[in-house]
Amino acid sequence: MRKLALLIAITVISFSCKNESKKEVMKKENVKEVIKVKKYPEALAAVFEKHGGIDSWNKMKTLSYGVNGEEHTTDLHSRRAVVNSSDYSYGFNGENTWVSDTTKFKKDPKFYYNLYFYFYAMPFVLADDGIVYSEVKPLEFEGKKYPGFKISYKANVGNSSDDNYFIYYDATTKEMSWLGYTVTYFSKKASDKFSIIRYNDWENVNGFLLPKSLTWYQKNEQGNPTEPAREPTVFSLPLLSKASLADSFFEKPTK
Repeated sequence: MRKLALLIAITVISFSCKNESKKEVMKKENVKEVIKVKKYPEALAAVFEKHGGIDSWNKMKTLSYGVNGEEHTTDLHSRRAVVNSSDYSYGFNGENTWVSDTTKFKKDPKFYYNLYFYFYAMPFVLADDGIVYSEVKPLEFEGKKYPGFKISYKANVGNSSDDNYFIYYDATTKEMSWLGYTVTYFSKKASDKFSIIRYNDWENVNGFLLPKSLTWYQKNEQGNPTEPAREPTVFSLPLLSKASLADSFFEKPTK
């Protein structure tokens, strides 16, 4: 029912936006559009393109998907988010995080409201502002090498600017294959210890390759993956739209 309501809301908003955009065409037909071009490493740009393209991704406004019994909805531009389950909801309204029932959801919403978003919206979240790119040695798995990049953040960017990500891709297909990452949110200290996830199960969602599932892996002493650490995390009912949801959607429920 929540997914159906979300689809209806997006459809209504999209229709309204189309009507408004027609009115604006006459006003702006002689105005040249100014596009801010970002620069990424050439090899990483090829990965973005393989997965649907950064320019196309930036036109999308709403992302929704299900995972672990929760439905996650994110505004891709403001990064406001709502997570709903049968027992609770929590989210971020652009200024503050909130929880509908702290007796049923006792975790820190500031950490969890966008946790799966960062895993699911790969590789596109690795094109955010304030990112610094550097090449790293390839990752090796079953005799194959995967070239990669380290993604670090400038100071005071996001909740954990000391976090690092490591993206590894298939040199032939350009598909993203692995993600290494560190977590500094709770300790607030930089860490060399990283986890690694395999991305090898993709599906087409409105023209973009997004993960249908992903699997955490164990590592050897060289930091290369060896075998699955647990069962895959599966995503369901993905929705990606150019329509934005109302501000009220991201507020804490009154009841």
